[in-house]
Amino acid sequence: MHAIRFTNVSKDYRMQRQRSFLAKDTLARLFRRGAPDQRVHALVDVDFTIERGEVVGVIGQNGSGKSTLLALAARTSYPSRGTVSVVGRIGPLLELGAGFHPSLTGRENIKLNASLLGLSRAEVAERLPAIVEYSGIGEFEHSSIQTYSTGMTARLGFAVLAHLDPDVLLVDEALSVGDAEFQSKCLATMQQFLARGTTVLMVSHDLGTVRSFCKRVLWMEHGRLRMDGPAGEVIDAYLGQIAH
Repeated sequence: MHAIRFTNVSKDYRMQRQRSFLAKDTLARLFRRGAPDQRVHALVDVDFTIERGEVVGVIGQNGSGKSTLLALAARTSYPSRGTVSVVGRIGPLLELGAGFHPSLTGRENIKLNASLLGLSRAEVAERLPAIVEYSGIGEFEHSSIQTYSTGMTARLGFAVLAHLDPDVLLVDEALSVGDAEFQSKCLATMQQFLARGTTVLMVSHDLGTVRSFCKRVLWMEHGRLRMDGPAGEVIDAYLGQIAH
């Protein structure tokens, strides 16, 4: 059974023109009224299926559609055309800490974030001490998030997600958070997810990490899926293309 399936998926974004209130610009807008909107095609007719337990990397240059693809899989965005199907509990390691409330403490944000990501109240209470210990925030547990550094916030976000037990893990450059010690802890957690048979879809510019974790790789280019195959073959083809 599939874990993730994209079927003829396209995603368009409307271009936002900078507003000006000068008389000449106001007149220009009036004359342009009725003209079609400018749109950016972030994804174009993307098709792939990932089976349960597969670990798949996504590579490509900036603007190729990698993060848009993950956002659709995470259901934080929706396709303009086509269908996206994801089966099971999703663990989105995307913008770590993006959902935290700045006026709440670290402890309060753990409870809120874990609940939003699907844990029951009992599960949150049971896992709370382990999440705090894993994050390494220590005495700042009862301090407002707005007093945290960017690294501390990211560590707290990863700590919550590390205790989710997701069926599908979506990773967007999240393994580079914190210092070397915490990065090592992140990689160890990833290995535990893989050992449990968690399905993983990982975006990274670190091709060494992708090569070591993933057996299969999707190469995105200008919003299209250019290549889908064994990790070594796809990464070598990608490196050969960008070398020219």
